Amino acid sequence: MPTRHYFPSTAANTLVPRALRALTAANPHLTLEEAQRVVSHKHHDESRVSIIGGGGSGHEPAWSGFVGDGLLSAAACGDIFASPSASQVLAAMETAPSAKGILLLITNYTGDRLHFGLAAEKARAKAALSNAAGSGRIAIVAATDDVSIGRSQCARVGRRGLPGHIFTMKILGSAAAEGWSFEECVRLAEAVNAQTVSIGSALDHCSVPGRQHQSVAEDTCIIGAGIHNEPGRRMLTPFPSVDEIIKECLGLLCDQNDPERAFVKLDSGDEVLMLINNYGGLSALELGALTDEVQSQLAKRYGVKPCRTMAGAFETSLNAPGFSISLANLSAAARQCATTVPKLLELFDRPTTAVSWPNIVAPSRTTKASTAQNTNGVNGRHAHQIQEPEKRPTADIFGAEGGFPVDATLLESAVRSACKAAISSEPHLTKWDMIMGDGDCGEAVKDLCEAVLRSLDNGAASEGSLLSFLGILGQTVDEMGGTLGAIFGIFISAFYAALARHANQESPSLKSSENAVEHLYLSVASAVQSLQGHTPAREGDRTVMDVLIPFADMYATTQDFAAAVKLAGNKALATRWIKPSLGRASYVGDAATREVPDPGAWALYEILWGLGQGIGMDVPRVNRDDV
Repeated sequence: MPTRHYFPSTAANTLVPRALRALTAANPHLTLEEAQRVVSHKHHDESRVSIIGGGGSGHEPAWSGFVGDGLLSAAACGDIFASPSASQVLAAMETAPSAKGILLLITNYTGDRLHFGLAAEKARAKAALSNAAGSGRIAIVAATDDVSIGRSQCARVGRRGLPGHIFTMKILGSAAAEGWSFEECVRLAEAVNAQTVSIGSALDHCSVPGRQHQSVAEDTCIIGAGIHNEPGRRMLTPFPSVDEIIKECLGLLCDQNDPERAFVKLDSGDEVLMLINNYGGLSALELGALTDEVQSQLAKRYGVKPCRTMAGAFETSLNAPGFSISLANLSAAARQCATTVPKLLELFDRPTTAVSWPNIVAPSRTTKASTAQNTNGVNGRHAHQIQEPEKRPTADIFGAEGGFPVDATLLESAVRSACKAAISSEPHLTKWDMIMGDGDCGEAVKDLCEAVLRSLDNGAASEGSLLSFLGILGQTVDEMGGTLGAIFGIFISAFYAALARHANQESPSLKSSENAVEHLYLSVASAVQSLQGHTPAREGDRTVMDVLIPFADMYATTQDFAAAVKLAGNKALATRWIKPSLGRASYVGDAATREVPDPGAWALYEILWGLGQGIGMDVPRVNRDDV
């Protein structure tokens, strides 16, 4: 496989914007917001549900090649194999507003879940201060079609997303274009995703511009290959025959006797969609031969004859010499969302202006299930007539409006104290993270806190408005990046939204300090609940959630901030003895984790302790030097 590139490694970061400029230059119905790397449909209809996708670059034509009428309204494009930031996703949402609501379609990877989740929370926070139609109706559907990881291993985080999401994307995009409601679109997307399975195989890893290439042995085939050079489920060596490779792949997809899988049941009478996806490095000739082998074995071994077969490059892994098989049971999906197979096929076959979708003329045929399906529901529906909404402003998601008045001097004192406490802990956080992770936690926390202090110097707290300050803080946290930054960002955005709802609903009551405090602890609890919808981490996983969840619970239950901070300190200390189960730390041996606290959990404790000190509370500090 070629590992050389036309562009030198020093130019790797220019590839994405240049490719996007070329895409939009060649297709005038598309537009590019270059600063945010967002491709959108120039003729987007705001009276329809907006379908927004996105992810790391290097998977072209996904996602930018699927923007167009009847598919995606917009796509946010990250760096190579890296999730787009929350600000990019927000920019995509602003270029494709909707009077009905916005559905974010992603693949199930931690970065995508967190950054798209943060964008959704920020958009909801803005909507809390706005009466714009549909502005707060946002849902995220994460594609979870990979079968290479079994149930017991993926129970917490869910299965990875593979190219099977193109079935969901195409059917969903057509439904939105036909005027389906927001709720109907969400149910439809969830149903098709639930009935889709995929498996990948590769001969080698792809060559990523600017990174060192690690080859797979010549006589080896990867089964369960992902789209980011992840390790596969199995390495078959010596190199097996094509018959054996396809047999193994189909077994993982279709075997109902596999207790770790059997995610989707395929009966011989079911209407099934099939995609054979090129990872980027196979010839069209070889991909065609592989497609024929899959069709043959699928019919012979499982009695399944797909009603639609697609073969080509839909979601690549740069130039990886590999392919994936995706199957979607439309019969089961139709039952799940109360529609019919003919209607789903009609949506799948609907033409689109997306440049990378093959607009194949659909066959004229009656499906096996056409007379057996439930015809109540959405089959044959017509688009609703909706009044053209007003254009929404494209300002930052946090409004400039003041709200939730607080003592400006006390607010600044508390935040300064929190930042200084966290900054002073940087050497410890760095030392612990060198053992547990990649060693950047301390510097990231320090950089964030120094940025917050600079914002205070510029008057961030001077208005005496907690909402206004949280808006500025949210923008600052956006620059932090990383998993901890995304978690902080989601929490702050959700906290802002909850406070804004209270401020709008009962603004006169905020004149009472007791009611204001009640709003605070209720909003903290609400924000934690929202955050839990975006991460599988819970108390006991050795993460920042080991401090945040018990702190929020204690504060909401007792309204005693000092007691909640004391509990946070004990919980941060207790992470020394918790075995990590999520993230990079879960790959570190048990011996390395003993007596070393989780850096993210400890950083949050330092912030909470500093807040307490800044408002004059006498809370004993856990001595980090004794750890």
